[in-house]
Amino acid sequence: MGITSRMIPTEDASARKREIEEKLKQEQETLSFIRENLEKSDQLTKGMVSILSSFESRLMQLENSIIPVHKQTENLQRLQENVDKTLSCLDHVISYYHVAKDTDRIIREGPSGRLDEYLACIARIQKAVEYFQDNNPDSPELNTVKARFEKGKELLEAEFRSLLTRYSKPVPPILILDAISVDEDIELQEEVVLEHLPEAVLQDIICISGWLVEYGRNQDFMNVYFQIRSSQLDRSIKGLKDHFRKNSASSGILYSPAVQTKRKDTPTKKAPKRPVYIPGYDNDLRVKLHSDALNEKHGATTGKDDVLDIEIDSYIHCISAFVKLAQSEYALLTEIIPEHHQKKTFDSLIQEALDNLMLEGDNIVSAARRAIMRHDYSAVLTIFPILRHLKMNKSEFDSTLQGTAASTKNKLPTLITSMETIGAKALEEFADSIKNDPDKEYNMPKDGTVHELTSNAILFLQQLLDFHETAGAMLASQVLGDTYNIPLDPRETSSASSSTSDFNKRLLSSYICKVLGNLQLNLLSKSKVYEDSALSAIFLHNNYNYILKSLEKSELIQLVTVTQRKAESSYRELIKQQIDIYQRSWLKVLEHLTDKNMPIFQPGAKLKDKERQVIKDKFKGFNDGLEELCKIQKGWAIPDKEQRDYIRQSQRKIVSDAYRAFVQRCANISFTKNPEKYHKYRPEEVEEMIEKLFDTSA
Repeated sequence: MGITSRMIPTEDASARKREIEEKLKQEQETLSFIRENLEKSDQLTKGMVSILSSFESRLMQLENSIIPVHKQTENLQRLQENVDKTLSCLDHVISYYHVAKDTDRIIREGPSGRLDEYLACIARIQKAVEYFQDNNPDSPELNTVKARFEKGKELLEAEFRSLLTRYSKPVPPILILDAISVDEDIELQEEVVLEHLPEAVLQDIICISGWLVEYGRNQDFMNVYFQIRSSQLDRSIKGLKDHFRKNSASSGILYSPAVQTKRKDTPTKKAPKRPVYIPGYDNDLRVKLHSDALNEKHGATTGKDDVLDIEIDSYIHCISAFVKLAQSEYALLTEIIPEHHQKKTFDSLIQEALDNLMLEGDNIVSAARRAIMRHDYSAVLTIFPILRHLKMNKSEFDSTLQGTAASTKNKLPTLITSMETIGAKALEEFADSIKNDPDKEYNMPKDGTVHELTSNAILFLQQLLDFHETAGAMLASQVLGDTYNIPLDPRETSSASSSTSDFNKRLLSSYICKVLGNLQLNLLSKSKVYEDSALSAIFLHNNYNYILKSLEKSELIQLVTVTQRKAESSYRELIKQQIDIYQRSWLKVLEHLTDKNMPIFQPGAKLKDKERQVIKDKFKGFNDGLEELCKIQKGWAIPDKEQRDYIRQSQRKIVSDAYRAFVQRCANISFTKNPEKYHKYRPEEVEEMIEKLFDTSA
């Protein structure tokens, strides 16, 4: 047991030793392997270095051989490119020497029908000119291509003129009327487009103008443009005027753009002028004779009046047409003329047509001035529709002429001022003429009816009513506030349209009241021409009643009451006063029916001769007075049936009641053996006689 225990450690140590020795051996073998590999690696490295060194040497040799060849090849390529470029430049330069020959036929034949080809040809010539100017300015070829370029430009200018001349036509009158008319039945009315040139032609003209501006260095074509288009604009307006006159004269139908018109193929018929209206004379021949006499006196015969209406409406339409056509011309011009020349060209383009319109307007003013000198104030009314239309369209007119010269823009305001001045002068002189109309006995109506002065004055005011805004502004423009006792409130002369309109309305109201006041004074003076105060009263009654009824029948009464609120009641009071004065003419007849000097007697008592004579005289005085008055007053006139019936009934009742009472008092009195000699008329017969007063047909 003891030996065994000692042997075990020894065996373990031996095994341990062997293990270590084996590991050592393995490590040595590994080390030897590594050494061998390192030696091989060194050998391989040395071999690779040797190979690389050899390869580097060979590359250097190759580079030294290739680089000179590459450089030589590159030089050869550059030389080849230079040769090609030189040949191309030579071809290009040589082409410039052939431009004149190559383009000769196209230039000679002109651009008509082949504008694009022609412009391309001109471009070649232009490049040739630039080449010779830069490279050989002394060469004869330069003069050749220059001449060819100028010839080409001249032909382009000629083509521009030819296209404009050939295709610029006056706008047809029907198309213009469609453009300036408004159909109230169509809410979304399509705007009428005025096409002045065909689209293809317009594009050619635009192309030519663009070339002339950019390359032609020429502005003469702008003068050509405005001259041709100016002529067409003027011809369009003149054509409208001629068409309008011919159609109006042949059909009797008139246009009227002063108010919005409806027009399809036929124009709207113009409202007839207000007739001279005398209340109650609806079926009386005297009215027609009276009206005809007035028209004849003032030159207002049917034919002449129609011609004047046509002239007025024609001028109004031409103003509207000018605005519409000028706007259309400007739209066309902006496509053709360079922007910085557009306003000046447009100014020149519209001058002829505008000057003709303004000249015609001046002629109208001159005619009105001559009419005033002849005291024909009704003729001045022709200015009012024109003035109203000019003022209504002034803002659009100004907008259309925006950018033109001040002298151009001031033409319309100058015409408006002239019309306002002459119109205000006419109004003033008319009011004075009403006041100063002489009291000519031969001119007074024998029957006491409405005086010519009254009917003329009212007719004038009624026609003035149609243009009350224009007339009010006309008076205001002449600062006539002091004349009519209207205070000039600065707030009312401001730009506020409502206050200005109210002021103008009061001004016109005061003017109308002034005319009526002058008329009343003159009528009162004229009434004194009559020797019979009753006829004088009938005359004033007829005139006052005519004035009142005329005011009430129209809107004049509303204007009058703006400044004279009691005007209506004042005229009614004047009428009543004249009726009272007339009724006094019967007092000399009625006084025979009173108890004055009537004998006092007892029923059945016998009268004395003196007492019987008194009754006889009363009957005779009444009979004679009744017959005389009825004979005289039957020839007098009260045109107003209502007033005529009222006066008859009133007078019949007064006379009939007094006569019945008188006859009844004398019924049982024996004052004559022949009672029928004195008691000639029964009360019913007296009433019938009075009922025939103021009736020339009775």
